[in-house]
Amino acid sequence: MNLPDFCIRRPIAALMFNLAIALVGIVTLARLPVRELPDIDPPVVSVTAVYPGANAELVEADVTEPLEQEINNIPGIKILRSESREQVCIITVEFELNHNVDIGAQDIRDRISRVRDDLPDDLKEPIVAKQDADAQEVMWIALFSESRSTLELSNLAERQIRDRLQVLPGVGGINFGGQKRPSMRIWLDSAKMAARKITAADIRALLQRENVELPSGRIEGERRSLSIVARGRMDQPEQYSDLIVREVDGSPVRLRDVATVEIGPEVEDTIARFNGKPAVGLGVVKQSDANALDVARQVRREIDRIRPLLPSDVSLNFPYDSSLYVETAIREVAETIGISAVLVILLIFLFLRNVRATVIPASAIPISLLGTFALLYILGYSVNILTLLALVLAIGIVVDDAIVVLENIVRHLEEGMSPVQASRQAMQEITGAILAITASLIVVFLPIAFQSGTTGILFREFAITLAGAVAISAFVALTLSPALGAHFLRPTTSPLPGFIRWFELGLEKLYRFYARSLDAALRRRGLCLGLGAGILALTVLLYRLIPQEFLPEEDKGLIVAVIITPEGSTSEATDQYVRQAEKIVSEYPETRVFFSAVALARGAPGQANQGIMFIRLKSDRDRTAQQLARPGARGSMFTRMITEIRGAVVIPFLPKAVGRGFGETFQVVLQGADLAVLEKTGRALRDEIDQAGFLSQPRINLNFEKPQLNLDIDRARAANLGISVRDISEALQILLGGLDISQFNFEGKQYDVIAQLRRGDRLVPDELNVLFVRTRGGELVPIRDLVKSSERGSVSSISHFMRQRSITVSGQPQGVTLGQAIEKTEEIGRRLLPPGVTLEFDGEARELRAGRGEAWQIVVLALLIVYMALAAQFESLSHPLTIMVAVPLGVVGALLLLYVLGFINLMAVIPQYAPPGALPGPLAFLFGLMPEIPSMNLNLYSLIGLVLLVGLVTKNSILLVEFANQKKAEGFSAEEAMRQAGALRLRPILMTALSTTIGILPIALGLGAGAESRRPLGVAVVGGMLSSTFLTLYLVPVFYVTLDRLLGRKPAPAPVLSPS
Repeated sequence: MNLPDFCIRRPIAALMFNLAIALVGIVTLARLPVRELPDIDPPVVSVTAVYPGANAELVEADVTEPLEQEINNIPGIKILRSESREQVCIITVEFELNHNVDIGAQDIRDRISRVRDDLPDDLKEPIVAKQDADAQEVMWIALFSESRSTLELSNLAERQIRDRLQVLPGVGGINFGGQKRPSMRIWLDSAKMAARKITAADIRALLQRENVELPSGRIEGERRSLSIVARGRMDQPEQYSDLIVREVDGSPVRLRDVATVEIGPEVEDTIARFNGKPAVGLGVVKQSDANALDVARQVRREIDRIRPLLPSDVSLNFPYDSSLYVETAIREVAETIGISAVLVILLIFLFLRNVRATVIPASAIPISLLGTFALLYILGYSVNILTLLALVLAIGIVVDDAIVVLENIVRHLEEGMSPVQASRQAMQEITGAILAITASLIVVFLPIAFQSGTTGILFREFAITLAGAVAISAFVALTLSPALGAHFLRPTTSPLPGFIRWFELGLEKLYRFYARSLDAALRRRGLCLGLGAGILALTVLLYRLIPQEFLPEEDKGLIVAVIITPEGSTSEATDQYVRQAEKIVSEYPETRVFFSAVALARGAPGQANQGIMFIRLKSDRDRTAQQLARPGARGSMFTRMITEIRGAVVIPFLPKAVGRGFGETFQVVLQGADLAVLEKTGRALRDEIDQAGFLSQPRINLNFEKPQLNLDIDRARAANLGISVRDISEALQILLGGLDISQFNFEGKQYDVIAQLRRGDRLVPDELNVLFVRTRGGELVPIRDLVKSSERGSVSSISHFMRQRSITVSGQPQGVTLGQAIEKTEEIGRRLLPPGVTLEFDGEARELRAGRGEAWQIVVLALLIVYMALAAQFESLSHPLTIMVAVPLGVVGALLLLYVLGFINLMAVIPQYAPPGALPGPLAFLFGLMPEIPSMNLNLYSLIGLVLLVGLVTKNSILLVEFANQKKAEGFSAEEAMRQAGALRLRPILMTALSTTIGILPIALGLGAGAESRRPLGVAVVGGMLSSTFLTLYLVPVFYVTLDRLLGRKPAPAPVLSPS
């Protein structure tokens, strides 16, 4: 059955078919989930184990190694990372993208249970979570008050907020900043203990003996039974103070005689402030398979319910909420769809000069877009920035087929045919071209749809959305467009408005100029082919010149600053640097609110030498987040921090759309067995990178600078006195490390009872002189007599990457892109690496290397598949080559526009780094006029734009070749056939090219939230369409005629057409 002919005869049926598609789309649109990006978060499970008092080397040997060895045997693991630091082991397991995270988490729990008996007795139960231990929080909530202590705020945060948020669907955990969790603190006085002959073991035995509550059974009578509760657990400091530790010389020594007991914070190191005021922060982390937007919305709704329940003097604020940016970005992309649709419809009217004719291709827009929503629903996809971006691109594409149909119908109408005859004749001429165009656009996305890496999964929904819209638009062009053309379209009889007549006269002049210039090009084919070779060479050169990156940085209205102080710094010392950063941030008018924390706890005790700031910017600001976070630039927030904060490293981050937490963009991992060799190599690599200057503040995560006091126990002397190594170690663990000995009830919950020397007795190593253990005979012996002490530097943390010891050199690229930083580092590594040390990249650098290979694999496969589709459509091996000449003609325009705009951006940024007065006046004025246009690099978005061009730029070639083939079949020579094809197809070529270009122009202009990522794609497509449209009109005819001559083809005899 001839589908267009059927629809011409049955227009109502054709209309109903298309309305049904739109109706299904309307119904399914409301049911589609909404998120920022497709679900590309890798399945990640983290294991956190706390080993009180242990240093990094002990944690590695006793906890990390046995756990890693067991976990490594689980199938489906992609990357295994671990960090062993003081008291904490964190293992991060990243599974392959298609692995079920629930199954992975259960497998890890099973493996841990197998080795639990081999782990230290004092190790707290390992926590398995379906999230990255370094996961980026979805939002931060600050709780603050003018009149309440941090201890009170912490209690409110835990009881009234955390417990309610943690049970929400998709919430993986709550990280605390500045939390002072209640505990029963028993502050021991070393001098009083020595005077009364009390040891740490006595304190431990006392609490384990006296503070206990066990099931006590039941009393069962004939008519009732009673459960017995022996209330042995104490919950008041006075009760603990009255306990008798032991009798000395016939007199009881109570706990109050050797210690002060109070309810105080479990961890003293954590500090947090909101806008400079003491606060407690709660960071909401989503599960790795959860939708961040849904999680944030649920949390906001729950906070609205909690807010009225809080005391009147307690306030809540959101210093960071990622969902606000996502909602704004999605809304602005959706608005871009409307803008693009209006621009495309105006363009169609300008060319067709007929309101009725304009309505017909315009109807393809709502039907195609709504039908695509139905496809998304069927496939289980979401409405996200990339699927909406695909719909913006589709607006200029979905009208193309209908434009080709309508332009051909209008031309036949103007030749005197009736609407029905004109529609039938038009469809006979261009149905093949429409099918070829649709096939080439759809198949170009097949490689993306079947890629399994991050690139493929990131853009799979984008590709399917665009391909679906194109397929539906072809159906509209073959059904509704001819039906409306036959029964709704009428020739224009009224005089044209002045501006339309002016436009028509311009087009007529353009048509005559093109006819003359095409004739000249066909006569000088050698010159044109030489021009084509030059364009190909320019394409290769531009590709090598344009910098590469993984994903563009986006201005999400948030800057994160990490402040790192020297190893061994206390939280109070680190906080002094954080306060300096707060002062600088508060002076910038772009700052809305900020939240800072020292020793931020992310599921484990934080590091006292690290502080973090979340800086939320105002929406109506003059400078972007990138400008404010740019190290070295004049006026930048971080230039001031780096220059004014001496003695600490300040690192700026922007939140990532894809990746792990707030880590540096550039991370290179050295692997080897010997820590000393790794540190030496890492320092050499860091120093070379620093000297080369392409990273801002490069640093390594391994050093031997953490102060450590080593105590070598005299085992023989201790054994003679009846003292075991365990006796000494436990005494030190309790007195200096603080040990959770038992628990107490506080407001309905259980908290730890912790015994530890008061801070004044833990200031200097000489305090060991007043620490004692008891001998077999009951005498006290100073610990200093049983050990030999020596102070040396130790490692603060030991990292493993794929089970090997590793060291990471990291930093933020400055003056170069990520791709250039990788190339420079590889060059340095080839010179520096000793035997036994290997180099790998992690984070965004790893993703770029993998994504770059995936992207070009997609491009090559797209070219091959388009060629095969065209060869099958034209039943020819040579015509697809002619058609695909347009591909390099489009790519060169895309790369050229990216390069030019990137150069303009470079010129605009130079004055920010030049010292005042360094640039001559005219040059400074010229540079000042240039706008910043960031992200004009080869990244995933611009590469996908190039893939899209493979399908888009062949449309014009198909129209020319298809019509030329028809003329050759009528007996014309190749030259004459192409002359006629060019003359008759110029209008639809211009219309389709301009509609696609104008449709994507709002994206290329890059306005609104998230525009930095969308702009490279739009620029690549606009540049490619402009260059391809112009060059295709000449080089494709030249190549067509040249290939025809080389193959020795002759005109076919003109077919005998039936009168019908």
